[in-house]
Amino acid sequence: MKIKKDKINIVSICRECFKTFNEEKEFCENCYSAKILNNKEIEDLNIAHVDCDAFYASIEKRDNPKLRNSAIIIGGGKRGVVSTACYVARTKGVKSAMPMYNALKLCPEAIVIKPNMQKYREASQTINKIMRDLTPLVEPLSLDEAFLDLSGTFKLHKKIPAVLLAELSKKVRDKVGISVSIGLSYNKFLAKICSDIDKPRGFSVIGKKEAVNFLKNKPVEILWGVGKTLKNKLNNDGIKTIGQIKDSDLKEIIKRYGSIGSHIHSLSNAKDNRTIKSYRKVKSISHETTFEKDTNEKNILLNILWKLCEKVSDRAKKIELGGNTINLKIKTEDFKLISRSITIDEPTQIAEIIYQSSKLLLIREINIKKFRLLGVGITNLKDSELCDLYDLINVQSNKDRNIELAIDDIKKRFGKSFVKKGRSILREV
Repeated sequence: MKIKKDKINIVSICRECFKTFNEEKEFCENCYSAKILNNKEIEDLNIAHVDCDAFYASIEKRDNPKLRNSAIIIGGGKRGVVSTACYVARTKGVKSAMPMYNALKLCPEAIVIKPNMQKYREASQTINKIMRDLTPLVEPLSLDEAFLDLSGTFKLHKKIPAVLLAELSKKVRDKVGISVSIGLSYNKFLAKICSDIDKPRGFSVIGKKEAVNFLKNKPVEILWGVGKTLKNKLNNDGIKTIGQIKDSDLKEIIKRYGSIGSHIHSLSNAKDNRTIKSYRKVKSISHETTFEKDTNEKNILLNILWKLCEKVSDRAKKIELGGNTINLKIKTEDFKLISRSITIDEPTQIAEIIYQSSKLLLIREINIKKFRLLGVGITNLKDSELCDLYDLINVQSNKDRNIELAIDDIKKRFGKSFVKKGRSILREV
């Protein structure tokens, strides 16, 4: 006979020892911790959002205990932007994507550290493995956050999702040395909101019965899909809270704001039908850099372009994809953004081909104005077996492919610095 899970009747969980109770508690009767989750619907909730706390900064503090109480900012140089900042720096107003010179004005004592993406990826992979030990339905959003669908996991693990997530938090702390914040609810929208409620080291829960009331006084900008433009439009129309959207007539909302109106009206009623997608299709591969000093010197720009093309190529080969649209991104000294693209006959993942195509685009834009940022990428992605096929007509393309694959083989055997193209050793800005 099948035993129904709802007979467990769990309403309270200790986040420290994972003890469960069938009545609400102020502290754990087993370990006396005050870290208690209370919710009458807690055993019925199975959609989670896990977010690493100040991920890059936390990894750096983990690896250098002397930085533990310091304000640190992860980013590139005085003219770059903030990738992330630790919570000490955030208390001074430092935020992600903020220009570095603004961040250092707010927090002049901050220690600036250049990102070490390889280290962050390794930590992310370990965390991802911990998640996938619980459920195959993991949807990574970036290196430091993911959605999980824990439906049906009780049968395998004999524990409700909330307990599994509390254990996951401890495993990440023990194995990776950083903390995570967790949101648990019945859909993605609410789970994401939950994970932001009590950072860092947070764990928040929203059930169906309380969701609409919880949302009604929240600002419209927390709705998924409401950016600055739509927020301003809503505010100008007198709509500042989610409850106001909920109480509005659906037809009128759609008439005013178009198709997004139906979407935000649904969210305002705490409804979100998006499912967890364990595989998120990569749509583009790109890299960019902000210069320490504005420049329009052709040789310097081409040298930087080549190094960006190498990074794009390396990542494309690693994930076994290539693209036949090459994209160039430029930001001028007066902050004007220029985007250019060119489509080639066959998809490629070869750095030299990406470079030669993007070089044509770049040379057309070099003029009296100086550049402060340069980026390159590929789109219209295809599987690697469809990339860089032998071309009976374009002999140079075949030559570029063969040379680069030979260089790749040497690098794998002797290290990346063992062999370089001549243009790689010119000075950078």
